[in-house]
Amino acid sequence: MNLRIPGPTPLPPHVLAAMGRQMIDHRGPAFEALYGQVVTWLKLFFETEHDVHIFTASGTGGMEAALVNTLSPGDRVLAVVIGVFGERFAEIAEAYGAEVTRLTFEMGQAADPAVVAAKLAEGAPYKAVLLTQNETSTGVTNDLPALCEAVQSAGDPSPLVLVDAISGLGAIRLRADAWGCDVVVTGSQKAWAAPPGLAMVSFGPGALEAYQQARMPRYYLDLGLAIKYAKRNQTPATPNVATLYGLHKSLEGMVAEGPETIYARHAEIGAYCRQRALDMGLGLFADPDHYSNTVTAVTLGADHSAKQVLAGLRERHGVICGSTKAPGVEMIRIGHMGYVSLADIDGVYEALADVLGQ
Repeated sequence: MNLRIPGPTPLPPHVLAAMGRQMIDHRGPAFEALYGQVVTWLKLFFETEHDVHIFTASGTGGMEAALVNTLSPGDRVLAVVIGVFGERFAEIAEAYGAEVTRLTFEMGQAADPAVVAAKLAEGAPYKAVLLTQNETSTGVTNDLPALCEAVQSAGDPSPLVLVDAISGLGAIRLRADAWGCDVVVTGSQKAWAAPPGLAMVSFGPGALEAYQQARMPRYYLDLGLAIKYAKRNQTPATPNVATLYGLHKSLEGMVAEGPETIYARHAEIGAYCRQRALDMGLGLFADPDHYSNTVTAVTLGADHSAKQVLAGLRERHGVICGSTKAPGVEMIRIGHMGYVSLADIDGVYEALADVLGQ
């Protein structure tokens, strides 16, 4: 099987082997050493000197943790939406009682920092702004530093910056401290080449201050409890030990490779994937100035059904790609983050050429 969905991603053999280890006491010294090492390595990629916490949850659970630990019911929140997962961030905030205003951009387009700044200048201030680093539903990467700058110029105090970096961080650079990101969320099953089950979330000083006034209900995802246990490199509740084994082993290799090399590798493979699509006469859904290096949205044209093409890839070639997330667009999404090679991408397009009859 050539698994090319935008997560969960394939696992390297050494990560699979690490996950087969026996369980350990999550209140004992072996776990504490493991957890502490993982957090230290994660900070290299978050580019933060502040707290990074690991919750046993999916990325969506990390988004929920970002919101419930910094906001109260009734807080005004601006959700900058460029696709399905930006909308999810907004929906979670609404579920907890935030007063959410959506600033929605056309699918396939990135958010315009000037438009965000103008929206923030209207009316009463917002408590927080929800941003997406990389939108897997459309294959778009936002200009996150420019968006953060737009938010921070909105007034004093400026709104909190809460970032969904689930499908970007680890493959696309993010400077949490330098860009002023108050909370950054990612998930183990994406560029980290680890299994699903862990949400990794950084909380900067602004978020920690906001926590003191935040009144959204929380227990399992409570930051105060996480901080209390993190002081001894533990988690409040029983963690996903096997997935943590896998993440530790993957991070060991990522740190050895180096962040800059990893970002360059993803840029190369992203460009290669897009060029292969164009060489076949297919289209690219995303704005050319904001292509994602972790997922490519390929348009097929009206002559082809995305559903049938995906079925053909799966049944005839064992190639698994993502379905369209844009209504009315015949599109497939090819994931290329984490454990992926140019040969994997070649396999997708060789299969695609057969299914399309080229």
